[in-house]
Amino acid sequence: MKIAIGSDHAGFALKTLIKKLLEDFGDEVQDFGTDSEESCDYPDIAFPLGESVASGNHDFGILICSNGVGPSIAANKVPGIRAAICHDVFAAKRARQHTNVNVLCLGAWSIGQGHASEIVSSFRSAEFEGGRHERRLSKIDDFERER
Repeated sequence: MKIAIGSDHAGFALKTLIKKLLEDFGDEVQDFGTDSEESCDYPDIAFPLGESVASGNHDFGILICSNGVGPSIAANKVPGIRAAICHDVFAAKRARQHTNVNVLCLGAWSIGQGHASEIVSSFRSAEFEGGRHERRLSKIDDFERER
């Protein structure tokens, strides 16, 4: 899989761990930043990551900050992105299965590293179920196109 990953300074340590996990799975991982724990602005990472995922360059993206909220808001401003904050395995699986989420957002200060690995693994392996969920997502896509 081709996966885009990014974080702000608060998510940097967790991003490093998750990046290694994904590479151990054999995934191709592109890091959109940041490269340290020096303060930075999450929109500067979320926008280009979202554009890359929306254009089909990556299968999905992962954004990390202290609580996941800011990058989720920013990524969802990119047309074609469905970003969701998932702090447990159930939410991560369901986000992919029912809403075809293409950017997973995590809060490094909200979950531990072991739990984050389980969430990412579950998100990565889940697949969109289509069916009745496709109809609902089409309504969102139509609304977005009309705006």
